[in-house]
Amino acid sequence: MASSPDVTPSADSTPGNPGSGTTERRGRVRGRRAAVLAVPATLAAATLAVLTAEGILGVQFAISGMPFVVKADKLEGVGFEQYGALDHMIPDSPNQGDTDGSVLVVTSVIGKGKLTNMCQSVDLGGIQLLLTAGNKGTKVEVENLAIDSDEITGNAEFNDIEIGRDSSTFDRVPGFKGPAGVYGQQARTVTINNLYQHNYAATAAVFKLPDLRMSFSTSGCPGT
Repeated sequence: MASSPDVTPSADSTPGNPGSGTTERRGRVRGRRAAVLAVPATLAAATLAVLTAEGILGVQFAISGMPFVVKADKLEGVGFEQYGALDHMIPDSPNQGDTDGSVLVVTSVIGKGKLTNMCQSVDLGGIQLLLTAGNKGTKVEVENLAIDSDEITGNAEFNDIEIGRDSSTFDRVPGFKGPAGVYGQQARTVTINNLYQHNYAATAAVFKLPDLRMSFSTSGCPGT
């Protein structure tokens, strides 16, 4: 859903498929964290200081640190914003690993959206909690959805997009803005086919899940 690392503002974008296992995904996450640490210390510290000073969190609660995957055949959104953020776990969280419990994410905001054939999976440690909806002709509906991701892939198309705009001046989704001086992008509409998100948190004013089904499985969403 700052410009996401894998979704580009082009209808011809064809990012690669995500990793096929939890271990591989966690490896990529650790790799990205290592890359952040490779940035000169003064620059990294300044960036985190700005985000912290502005109080910008993708969601206003302490995250568990257990990521979850969302997949959908198609996302259609009216009102789109995207910018960098910093999520935090509780102090001394068992999931913080060798970090301080902070996770650098991209916050994607959708004013009103629809998802076709949505699947969500959470790795609970050897078993997956699966949630599916919108797969029998009636789409999932969301309003004022804000979701924090560290990986997004799909084939994306934006209309009336503005790239590099100061996220504190966003006006596509009333009530949602990023921090001052932070790179972001916004668009009037967004469509993403074959959507994949690796997420840490989400909030929504409305979340309608037709044909909802929850179950446990030894594997996650198909294709992950």
